[in-house]
Amino acid sequence: MNILVLVVDDEPDVEALFRQQFRRDLRAQRFVMDFASSAPDALARVAATIEQSLILILSDINMPGMTGLEMLPKVKEIRPDVPVIMITAYGDPDTRRKALEGGASGLLTKPIDFTVLREEIDSRLAEAA
Repeated sequence: MNILVLVVDDEPDVEALFRQQFRRDLRAQRFVMDFASSAPDALARVAATIEQSLILILSDINMPGMTGLEMLPKVKEIRPDVPVIMITAYGDPDTRRKALEGGASGLLTKPIDFTVLREEIDSRLAEAA
């Protein structure tokens, strides 16, 4: 079974950054990382992963078209079991409140602290085992 982490961000360099940060985990096949460049793309992927073990969604908030906050309730409707962590450059209290009220499990601010993110993924992997 593939254990999947979905990253949603419209910035093209995000995929390379995440693949670099988690290269050992990916090479060891601890989990698979999939990338969506927009909220509609992410929603399609979430709907298509019903049979896979999707353990975490990491989503940027500010994206053109549908924002991460607008996508959040739609994701929770499709997969209420999957935790979503929002990522933002603006970690203000209002953004945090909106994310948590919308069903997010947490909020990470850019630049991302990959040590904290790795701990989060490790705890999700332990729960899925």
